[in-house]
Amino acid sequence: MPWNERTKRRLKLRDLDILTALIDAGSMGKAARRLNVSQPAVSKAIAELESALGVRLVDRGRRGITPTPYGLALKRRSVAIFNDLRQSVQDIDFLSDPTTGEIRIGATDPVSIAVISPCIDRLSRKYPRMGFHVVADDTQGLYRGVMDRHYELAICRMLGPFPDDLAAEVLFHDSLAVLTSATNPLTRRRGLTLADLVNEPWVQIPTENVFGSMVAEIFRANGCEPPRPTVLTLSEYLKSDLLARGRFLAVLPGFMLRVSKWLPRLKAVPVALPKTRAPIALITLKGRMLTPPAQLFIETVRAVTKPMAEAG
Repeated sequence: MPWNERTKRRLKLRDLDILTALIDAGSMGKAARRLNVSQPAVSKAIAELESALGVRLVDRGRRGITPTPYGLALKRRSVAIFNDLRQSVQDIDFLSDPTTGEIRIGATDPVSIAVISPCIDRLSRKYPRMGFHVVADDTQGLYRGVMDRHYELAICRMLGPFPDDLAAEVLFHDSLAVLTSATNPLTRRRGLTLADLVNEPWVQIPTENVFGSMVAEIFRANGCEPPRPTVLTLSEYLKSDLLARGRFLAVLPGFMLRVSKWLPRLKAVPVALPKTRAPIALITLKGRMLTPPAQLFIETVRAVTKPMAEAG
């Protein structure tokens, strides 16, 4: 279907909104109730979209609808369109009143604590009406979130394949470390290897997670099987509480040693974790104009992470 003036006139934002609701709801009736419109109105909107594009967007059946590949593709782009429109309205608000605005940020949990939190503290003092929506995810989830325009930017350790649609600004480099409470006697021993720590109590991220899988590979690369974790969790609160008890170990980013105000006092166990140095980067979508709040946030991120870059 060629993109021309006729197609542009026939595509309506309301119809795209209805398509998104229909695919999410799974049936015409549920979509109509969700949007507070009649079922024939939903059916008409989808029919007009299909007529304008010349393809079937959903397959109808007794049990509801099933989106076609065309429908899924249009829904994905529709989400991006509405996100950009929402941000355009916020841009106007910010330009008319520089003390307002909202920014959506994605980050891994450690980065949220070490980088995002101090940035929000600085900006919220200067712009008390500015809003921050922060979502925690793993690296690959953050990449997808930026590409799908759920976040304006993300900050994370760069792991795995990096999508061509994204741009990365390296903020600093960081190596992983085995961390524990500063009261743990292991922090004062010398000549330790990972094999010596296998039978210690560990709290770790599940291996289904990219970071958890990477930690398991670190042990294998050093000639030993990964320890059987005492606790598997994605909860940073639980992990921090267990580390504070003095016995537990965890593989964490080295920069976590810089955030002792929030965490229990941590110390690195003197054991080498070679080949774990990696960039911590600010991720954005290529070609996407950032909102004024996002630009302010990025400037603050650079200021907060500058000491980490100089130390590294």
